[in-house]
Amino acid sequence: MADVDGTYETIVKSPLGDQKSTLTVKSDGTTFTGSNAGAMGSVDITDGTVDGNTIAWKMNMTVPMPMTLDCTATIDGDTITGSVGAGAFGSFPMSGTRVA
Repeated sequence: MADVDGTYETIVKSPLGDQKSTLTVKSDGTTFTGSNAGAMGSVDITDGTVDGNTIAWKMNMTVPMPMTLDCTATIDGDTITGSVGAGAFGSFPMSGTRVA
């Protein structure tokens, strides 16, 4: 099992510009919990799964509009790369670095 736990400073390249946030990951076997906090507020992670060094989760955001985001990422050392799916708005690349 890869070590996915930590705090990551991430950037999502969205149509609203670069969205910086802090992602926290706390794994428990094949699942994980955490949160994502950024300029538009903080949301709890739901349905977090761990498969080796790949994590997947959902976030129910409310700002700027209510929407469920579907996220996946791969962690390689202290680097995280992945995507954030925003339904009809498409999917946006995410990258970041573990800071803790």
